[in-house]
Amino acid sequence: MGILNITPDSFSDGGRYLARDAALAQAERLLAEGAQILDIGGESTRPGANAISDDEEMARVVPVIEALQGVCDVPISVDTSKLSVMAAAVSAGACIVNDVFALRSPGARSWAARSEVGVCLMHMQGEPHTMQTEPRYTDVVAEVADFLEAQRDACLAAGIAADRIVLDPGIGFGKTLEHNLSLLKNLRSLHRLGAPLLVGVSRKSFLGRILGGRDLHQRLSGSLGAAAWSVAMGAQIIRSHDVAATHDAIAVVAAIMRGTES
Repeated sequence: MGILNITPDSFSDGGRYLARDAALAQAERLLAEGAQILDIGGESTRPGANAISDDEEMARVVPVIEALQGVCDVPISVDTSKLSVMAAAVSAGACIVNDVFALRSPGARSWAARSEVGVCLMHMQGEPHTMQTEPRYTDVVAEVADFLEAQRDACLAAGIAADRIVLDPGIGFGKTLEHNLSLLKNLRSLHRLGAPLLVGVSRKSFLGRILGGRDLHQRLSGSLGAAAWSVAMGAQIIRSHDVAATHDAIAVVAAIMRGTES
């Protein structure tokens, strides 16, 4: 899953693709590098991020999604928690909703059921503006699993088909370094939930801490290591800024796994 942030303030590439032509050019690069899903977001969810209006978010993402119709041969995902933005993006051509709030906004689940879109439900403690303010868990793996199970069940009860649900443990969202490492170490345990797993580790700050304080532009090797581990632990979707390198890392892991199984 290639990341396309149409925002001025995303932690990694804020402002780079805010202009429509720059966003389209980046989408083309991600596709050429091997992206199998494009995840387009118009509002930053970095730690400390402030919310923007529905209209502003739609104005960022909808024209790009519309422009990609007919030239993009992979599914388009919209990274949003706002029902109005979900609906506008799907009308423009998106077919997946990637929601850091796990479709908990009023009416989101029933809308998703009627629209027959794919959905990704992510775990986050708190909300983006405050999520990294002393996050606490008694057992992070069990609590994340319980949350994802409950949100999955709520979506099923709302009429969303099981084969349209993907789950994301939310690495870096309301979690310390230790919480992130525990989730990644125990990623296989989330397979009991019976849904594909999406993992997003690309350039995240916990990698910088592991690597001695490297800034986000020096975290590619760490991102690839975490992505490769996640695939080996059974993750089916890896969300990444660096598609070409991640694609290669996943190809190597997949070849090793096939060799082991043969």
